[in-house]
Formats: sequence, C-alpha cells, structure tokens
Amino acid sequence: VQLQAYGGGLVQAGGFLRLSCAASGRTFSSYFMGWFRQAPGKEREFVSAISASGVITRYTDSVKGRFTISRDNVKNTVYLQMNFLEPEDTAVYYCAVSSIVAITTAARYYAYWGQGTLVTVSS
Repeated sequence: VQLQAYGGGLVQAGGFLRLSCAASGRTFSSYFMGWFRQAPGKEREFVSAISASGVITRYTDSVKGRFTISRDNVKNTVYLQMNFLEPEDTAVYYCAVSSIVAITTAARYYAYWGQGTLVTVSS
C-alpha cells in the first residue's frame, strides 16, 4: 500500500485546511485509516481514525469539534478537514493504514504510512 498525503500549508490561527491522503490498492475500502501528527521536538501523536465504511470515527480530545475525518472509497482517499486551527496544531501530519480491523489510537498498529504534509498555523 502506498499513501500520498497532501494539502498542508501555512494558515493563520482560526483558519482552515483540508488534508487528503490518496491510497493505492484495490482493497482500500477494507482499511481502517488514521491521521497522526508530529510537532517539532515532540513525539508522534494520534489525531483521528475512521473505520473502513466511514461510519465509526474517533478523535483526540484536542481536535474534537474542530476536525472531521472522512473518506471516499471510490476515490481511495481519506480526508481531514481542519477548522479553527490553532498554533498548537502546527505539525507534520501523516496518514496511515491500520493493520487491524478496529479503531485504534496506537501508532504501532498502523502498518503503512504516508510521507507527511506540513501544517503551519501562525498566531
């Protein structure tokens, strides 16, 4: 599985961005997917995850109500709509494919990772 994440950029606090992650492979619709982020000097952290069908989603507390994860299984793409961005959201964002059939926040359960896309939020 190959993942290509894009959509990052520089935005002012309060602004919005939509990240996309395009996946290769015919079985995309069977994958549970996740978004993680890594800020400078910090460890990678879970942001959001979505079930294969898109019905079940999960978010880390700091982004609840601001970020929305979704997917298009026809386009083999998962999205992360990020609204009301804060400087604390500045990080490299990674999409990943889960190796288990369950929503999980643990990075060790994600088998494939994209290259990351940088989001910078200015104050």
